[in-house]
Amino acid sequence: MYLSRVEIDSTNRRKLKKLTHLGAYHDWVENCFPEEIKNHERQRHLWRIDDLKGKRYLLLLSSDRPDEGELLRYGVDGTVMIKEYDKFIDKLNVGQIMMFKLTANPTHCRDGKVYPHVTVEQQSNWLMERAGDLGFDILESNGCPSFSIINREWQILKRKGGRNVKLSKVTYQGYLKIKDLDLFKGSLLKGIGREKAFGMGLMTVIPKG
Repeated sequence: MYLSRVEIDSTNRRKLKKLTHLGAYHDWVENCFPEEIKNHERQRHLWRIDDLKGKRYLLLLSSDRPDEGELLRYGVDGTVMIKEYDKFIDKLNVGQIMMFKLTANPTHCRDGKVYPHVTVEQQSNWLMERAGDLGFDILESNGCPSFSIINREWQILKRKGGRNVKLSKVTYQGYLKIKDLDLFKGSLLKGIGREKAFGMGLMTVIPKG
C-alpha cells in the first residue's frame, strides 16, 4: 500500500477551472493509475482533500504506486510525496492512542432509502455508534468525546445526463484507542462509510505524542 500527497495548485486558474466538482477529482485519481486503465482492472482508491495552513492537498491511499506525472497534473511541482504504508500499518498495536482525521459521508437508511445526517449531533453520533465495529474506541475528556467536526459542507457530484447530486462531506478530528487490530486495519485500508470513490471514507492516524 502507498500513501501519497500532492499540493493542489490553487494559483493556477486553468487547472482549477477543471476541478469544479467531485467527478473531476475522481477522474484525476483514477488517471494516476494508467496501467489499471490499460488492463481494465480498476481498483478502489481512497482519497480526500485536506486544507492545511491555507494550502490544499490531495491525499491518496492505493495498493499500487501512483504515476507521479499524473499526480502532478493539478499539483504544484516538487510537492509530490509517496510513502510505503505497510510498514506503518504493521507497527500498530491494540491499546495505542492515535490522533485521527476522517472525511466521511455520514448517512442512515429509512424505508429502504439512504439519507444524509445533517446536524452536528447526528453526524457526531454516526461516528460514535460505529467506532466499536470499526476497531476503535473514541476517547473521552471530561465526559465528552475527544473529537470535533472541523468541517461540514455539501459537495456537488455531476451524474450522467446532467443531473447534479449533493453529497454531505464531514471531516472529523480527534483521538481514539485501537480496540481490535484487524478491524482497525480494515477501516484504514478499506475506508469508512459511503461514497468512497468521491473523496469520502479515508481515515489517517498518527501516534499521540
